[in-house]
Amino acid sequence: MPNTNDFSPSMLLTLAFAAALVIGLALKFWLASRQIRHVARHRASVPPAFAERIPLAAHQKAADYTITKARLGMLGMALGAAVLMGWTLLGGLDALNQALLSLLGGGMWQQLALLAAFAAISGLIDLPLSLYQTFVVEERFGFNKMTWRLWLADALKGLLVGAAIGLPIVALILWIMGATGPLWWLWAWCFWMGFNLLLMVIYPTFIAPLFNKFQPLEDESLKERVTALMQRCGFSAKGLFVMDGSRRSAHANAYFTGFGAAKRVVFFDTLLRQLAPGEVEAVLAHELGHFKHRHIVQRIVAMFAMSLVGFALLGWLSNQVWFYTGLGVRPNISLDPATAAAPNDALALLLFMLAVPVFTFFISPVFARQSRRHEFQADAYAVAQASGADLSSALLKLYEDNASTLTPDPVYVAFYYSHPPATERLARMHTSPAPSL
Repeated sequence: MPNTNDFSPSMLLTLAFAAALVIGLALKFWLASRQIRHVARHRASVPPAFAERIPLAAHQKAADYTITKARLGMLGMALGAAVLMGWTLLGGLDALNQALLSLLGGGMWQQLALLAAFAAISGLIDLPLSLYQTFVVEERFGFNKMTWRLWLADALKGLLVGAAIGLPIVALILWIMGATGPLWWLWAWCFWMGFNLLLMVIYPTFIAPLFNKFQPLEDESLKERVTALMQRCGFSAKGLFVMDGSRRSAHANAYFTGFGAAKRVVFFDTLLRQLAPGEVEAVLAHELGHFKHRHIVQRIVAMFAMSLVGFALLGWLSNQVWFYTGLGVRPNISLDPATAAAPNDALALLLFMLAVPVFTFFISPVFARQSRRHEFQADAYAVAQASGADLSSALLKLYEDNASTLTPDPVYVAFYYSHPPATERLARMHTSPAPSL
């Protein structure tokens, strides 16, 4: 006769989590294998649409770079799944929590120590692959410009900034969880969203300069061209800046940062070296297209909505014993009615952060598709405001300089790509209306 506890909520969560983890890992491996095979199969020749503009050597370098990163990514996936299983169902997080309880007792310091220890151990586990990616893979393909000294300086700055900002934020969220009653999740969500909006304002001015140098754009002709484009598009920014991206990588980019009156336009110095002025203008017009179509606002609203759902779900799960036991952790429960149990808030946060990505991975193609649609809209706007030929030329240069493959697997693209492949983007541009200058 079957045990009545065989299908308890705890057991069901354990089975669902394990199944989602295994199926997700199998799907990731299948997608990566498809990508590797597809890119390797098309390595020998440049696609006909690009044959006159992309050298075979550059195409083959992109193929080799893509395959190398995909293989390293597969190793990272396997390691990540093993570590996740170790933290949860194999008892790693439970052992760490019990050890800190014995050492510090229950309370805020124990909870902060648990979060800090988890972050430190996770960082150390991820460190070898991260270093290999930077100092072996990126070095092999000519992209890494970072020295060990610069890497160490970045790591120390990141640790200090993370501690200075992260620990007070986490402490306040833990306090909200314990002090504001059943609707703590709503108060925590309000605080979290306010903090994110504040970070958008202070990041460009106070945090980013800790890691990179930002100097005003000095090229007067390019500045006039870019300023005219922004005026034409009804966009204002606090300044035009050049970032020393070449200190760390040969990859190139341009982006907007900040929020409201604190918006800045930032060009990587590598981008300005690689592109002609008209091409820089076209790339910037693409970024302006995201603002014109309110993509940034849409993403912020989506972030607000999803985080609200997440906090509400966490608020419910944190009160369910099966949520902890189903993921391999013993919740802090007092056996003495006169003694309060140690809080489970930090445990709940960690388990939620560990478990949710396992399940939400399967809906990631929905967000990737939406992102690709936004990119097409921004391209169309750029073609209408600048030169389509310049945008096409700039994209091809960036694909070549960044060793982005021109022949990705279509299924892999559908699942992962936030930007459309070059073939699709250029085909859309060629059917867009002529520029209206």
